[in-house]
Amino acid sequence: MNKLAETLNQVDVLVLDGAMGTQLFARGLISGGSPEEWNVLYPERVQDVHKAYVDAGSHVILTNSFGGTRYRLKLHDLQDRAVELNRAAAQNARIVADAADHPVLVGGSIGPTGELLIPMGNMSYEDAVAAFAEQARGLVEGGVDILWIETMSDLNEVKAAIEGARAVSTEIPICATMSFDTRGRTMMGVTGAAMVAELSDLGLTAIGANCGNNLIDTEAALAEMHAAAPEMILIAKANAGMPRYEGDKLIYDGTPEVMGAYADRVRKNGVRMVGGCCGSAPAHIEVMRQVIDGVIPPPEVELVVTAPPAAPAPNPERTRRMRNG
Repeated sequence: MNKLAETLNQVDVLVLDGAMGTQLFARGLISGGSPEEWNVLYPERVQDVHKAYVDAGSHVILTNSFGGTRYRLKLHDLQDRAVELNRAAAQNARIVADAADHPVLVGGSIGPTGELLIPMGNMSYEDAVAAFAEQARGLVEGGVDILWIETMSDLNEVKAAIEGARAVSTEIPICATMSFDTRGRTMMGVTGAAMVAELSDLGLTAIGANCGNNLIDTEAALAEMHAAAPEMILIAKANAGMPRYEGDKLIYDGTPEVMGAYADRVRKNGVRMVGGCCGSAPAHIEVMRQVIDGVIPPPEVELVVTAPPAAPAPNPERTRRMRNG
């Protein structure tokens, strides 16, 4: 049963959740620690993050499993526990979703392996498929409603993740998002139009953009997708503005009002699923839900457009997300 398609038939725009990693850091996760291990060490803290987003109004919450492939878990010597940790991640989210006062779907977060595929790296396509299948098995066993492939840069890695997911279940809905952080392209040079062309026939329920270097690049990629395939269900899960350091703290300039205005813009351009990524907290999601529902008017904020730098500016939070989820 495709619960996501059923829900989209009932709700015009679904509100997703926000960042997981920064919320876990606020609850005691140390830099270099494994967020996925927290699913069994501190399940109540993980559930607390999910509940905060549900209370803010999320229709969909993503599991704490972004780095749940054996390749990423190997950094913490946890590679042999991939199924266990992903199953626990799904169970934590499932507990919160089932206790919510409104319908909430659970998306099983599947992030990149952190490896490069042959010939640019050493990982074979077949090994990638096997790793994603292993992760997907744990998530499905734990009760997710959706398998959610995210923050990808390489279309072939997306395809490997889809193939791995389908090896576990031919029925569960799959969504896929890529990170457009290099002047509207992914780090591997993929455009929004190319993503649609390569993935539109693979049976995905929705595709879109998440993370990224700024709101402008993310929205531009989504506009390309909508122009290339107007019938495609699109996902926008952008970072909360631009990151900057204040001392040793990473701060995002995207206030809840900025993200509320972004939610209004993208839903007017065909996006059916909207949430936040790095830097987004429950306060951001609450304002976004209120805007989507018409409880408050879209905030009037100025979208600052800056001249592009000589070289693409690095996104430090994306780097941390790649390390810590």
